[in-house]
Amino acid sequence: MITIEQVEELRKRVHVSYEDAKAALEEANGDILEAIIILERENKIAPPEGGGFYSTKNHQDHVNSNDINEESNKDKYYNNSRVSFSDLLKKFFNLCKKILEKGNKNNFEVLKNGNVEMTIPVTILAILVLFFFWITVPIIVLGLFLGYRYAFSGPDLGKENINSVMDSVANVAENIKKEVKGENSDGKDFDNRG
Repeated sequence: MITIEQVEELRKRVHVSYEDAKAALEEANGDILEAIIILERENKIAPPEGGGFYSTKNHQDHVNSNDINEESNKDKYYNNSRVSFSDLLKKFFNLCKKILEKGNKNNFEVLKNGNVEMTIPVTILAILVLFFFWITVPIIVLGLFLGYRYAFSGPDLGKENINSVMDSVANVAENIKKEVKGENSDGKDFDNRG
């Protein structure tokens, strides 16, 4: 004979109606686990998520099994959150592709007396600076002292604030050149103080 306590216990575990719980328990001869299996076969309940399990042990053991399920779910989460090497390579190559696209859309311009003397993509400039640093940077600095100015053009780097920084660097180089020549900043020669 099935008791109301058995029906209540089954309903608490699998959330079915009294009628379904009683019928499953009667078919399983009072075995709660067997009743759960019967309810699953009849599609009245869904199997536990994440490969969990049902237990007919008392409530304290049920709480401990929940802890085990949580640990199991944590392990599954961490195992699923691992990224494969091929995924990392794909992300790296996509990042390189984006950088190259931006570098090829933007240009580095060399100016003399307001005229553009030379334009190269920023990608080429970056390669020159990376691989030929000891040649490229001194040539750029020497160009500043020879009256050349530099600017960026393009959708990402052709901004006024970036180019104003480039102009201020060129102005500093011009002021240093004047001081080395012995000229005042207003154009007068230091030797003619008179």
